[in-house]
Order: sequence, then structure tokens, then C-alpha cells
Amino acid sequence: MRIKNMIAGTLLAAATTVSGFASAADMQFFRIGSGSAGGSYFPIAGLIANAISNPPGSRPCDQGGSCGVPGLVAIAQSSNASVANMTGVQSGQMESGLAIAGIVHTAFNGEGKFEGKPKYDKLRVIANLFPEEMHLVLPEGAKLNSLKDLKGKRVGIAQAGSGTQVAVLRLLKEFGIDRSNIDEAELNNTQSAEHLADGQLDAYFYVAGTPVAAIVQLDATKGMELYSFSDEEIATIRKALPYYYAETIPAGTYEGVDYDVNTLAGGAQWVTSSDVSEELAYNITKALWNDNTKKLFSNGHPKASMIQLDTALSGITIPLHPGAERFYREAGALK
Repeated sequence: MRIKNMIAGTLLAAATTVSGFASAADMQFFRIGSGSAGGSYFPIAGLIANAISNPPGSRPCDQGGSCGVPGLVAIAQSSNASVANMTGVQSGQMESGLAIAGIVHTAFNGEGKFEGKPKYDKLRVIANLFPEEMHLVLPEGAKLNSLKDLKGKRVGIAQAGSGTQVAVLRLLKEFGIDRSNIDEAELNNTQSAEHLADGQLDAYFYVAGTPVAAIVQLDATKGMELYSFSDEEIATIRKALPYYYAETIPAGTYEGVDYDVNTLAGGAQWVTSSDVSEELAYNITKALWNDNTKKLFSNGHPKASMIQLDTALSGITIPLHPGAERFYREAGALK
């Protein structure tokens, strides 16, 4: 009897080991490049990762488990945001990433910051997600009569490699401002807010979906103001940055800002690589738009509730991934 029990136990252990190896073999990791923890990309990427993941051994969707892609483990990866993410996708350092529309377009077409460099020809869009507003943050009680007043001041222009910095340097050029006549600081959103609070900055720019966590914290602790762009400034900036459009940050979005803020916005897009298989991209896109994902987004970051199927193709100027395109055709979103 003891020998029989030992044999049975050995067979069970072997079967368990084989099953474990099979599960590990079925597991696939999928990185989503995001941004710094103080912006909107990181929490949104986390929500998306949660929505599309379905690790081996998970309960089936219809039994209350994950409704993601079977065997997929998606991971939100912190980064320097748009430019860094597109570089990561092109080079294969990450499978996908979030980026503002202008960076996606210029990287793919070898324009602007990417002129003279090899085109990022592997970029393919999965979906347009949500609008990202431009914030020009000032200390509480501070005021600018125009953008030209930034000359000679200490200005945060966001971290190197970010879409914000690319846009900011381009727009400031239209007003006679460059690195030679401001004391610029290359900092992420959280660092910029801290430096403004400590009096080390006079202003800083950041493009991210409202409400931005680091700015909310700054508003609650030290207070702050948001610069409202004039109609003339918006028109000038849109000529230089055609992927931005006029937008309003409503009064009360940040507790201490009780006035509407005229600004600009660009679409945040989720981009993957042409190296990702059509089947995987199709299943990921399908998981992004299922009903369970909608519920997850509605209870997550405020910007997540703005991720809607009817705007999934808005502002896209480069090719969709074939797998995503197949899903949108089946869903009737793409004619």
C-alpha cells in the first residue's frame, strides 16, 4: 500500500509539474510604456494592463474572472512618456506605449524632432484614448499678461524625451523664446510641482489628462494658478502644432482654480509594433472594448471614463495595427 501511495504521489507531482510548465509556456508578457507616476499615463496604462490581462490559471470571464486575453500578463512600465515610448516600441524594448498624437505622427513620418532620423516605421495604432490638456502652472497669485512674459524666468519644460517638451519648445519659439532666454528645467511633472512649490520655478508646462495627480496635490498644499491662453496665442500655436486643438479646462477641475482655463489638447494614443502578431493585437483590442473593461474604466482614473469606442479612431494619422483594424471592421466602427 505504501509503495502504491508513493507511486500515486509521484505521478500526481509529475502531472502538476507538467501542468505548471504548460502554464508557463502559455504565458505571454506585454509591456505598456506609460509615463511618470505623477501624470495620467501611468494610472491609465495600469488600468489597461489590468483589463487585457488573463494569466494562466485565472477564472474564466463568464465565471467572474478576468475578461482579458488568455495567457496574457500585461505590465504598465514607467518611462519618460511619449518620445521614449515610441522609441521603445520601434526598438522592441516594449510591446506598446502611450503617446500624444503629434509625437506618433512625427515619429512615423520622420518629421520635426525626428527629421533626418530613420522613420519609426514599426508604429501601429491600437486606439485613440482620451484628450490631454496643456497645463501652464504658476504659483498661487501669479499672473502672466502673455506667453512672452516667460522670458528671463525659471520655466519647467518637462523631461527630455517627453511629448510635452517637444511641443513646448516648438510653441515657445513662436513667441521668441528658446533655451537662451529662459532658465529651463527638464523635470517630470511631480518634480516640477515640487520645484514650483519650493520657489525654484516661476512656471512649468505639462501636457496630461485632467485632473493630474501632481497638480492636484500642488493645488491642495501650496495652491497654484493655471495660465489661460488667449485666442490669438491658441491660433498661433495651432499653426505650429496642427495636432493640437482648442480645449477648456472647466472651473473646479482643480479645487483652487475657480475659473475656466483656455488651453489646447491633443489625443493620447495607444501604439504597438508591427512585430506584434495580428491575432494578439486583435484579441487585445477586443479585450479593451468589452463591457467589463468599461466598468473598470468608469471606476478608475477620471480620464479612463473618456475612453470610448466612438472616439477610438479620432485623430489617427498613421496605420492601425491589422489586428486592431480587423476588430474595428467587425464592430462596425471602421467602414
